[in-house]
Order: sequence, then structure tokens, then C-alpha cells
Amino acid sequence: MNKENKMRLLKEIFWVMCVVASMSFLSWNNPAYAGGEEKKVCEDKKDSKGAVVKGKDGKPVQTCKTIKVHKKLEGHEVPTKK
Repeated sequence: MNKENKMRLLKEIFWVMCVVASMSFLSWNNPAYAGGEEKKVCEDKKDSKGAVVKGKDGKPVQTCKTIKVHKKLEGHEVPTKK
């Protein structure tokens, strides 16, 4: 390979990497993937009969999950059928 071919190859690799980086930055900036605020939701644990399970201290045992809360988009009301 001569010097001109090496430079051409380096330029092509550079531009390919620029295109790949720009595509990934566009997907990161998409508001649909923007992180909403996180909220912790806890529910009382229940046994097979539906009664609340209590711990040693007499308090109900809870199972907690962390969920993301996203903003709802505004839209038009759906018309009802007559």
C-alpha cells in the first residue's frame, strides 16, 4: 500500500465512525427514551388465602418495586359512537 491508499482508507474509516456516532447520538436524544422520574411502589404481601402477611414485629410485610413515571402526552378525546 502506498501513502495515498493509506490516507484514503483512514479517511473512509473516520467518516464511517462519524456516521455511526451521529446515529447513536440521535437515538440517545429521542424524548421517547428519556428517563422519567422514578417512583417507589410498595404493596402488602398476601398469603394464598388473601390475608396480609405480618412480620415478627407485627407490621405487614411489603414488596417494593421501583418504576419510572413518564409524562402523558396531550391528545384529542376519542369520539363516542352513536
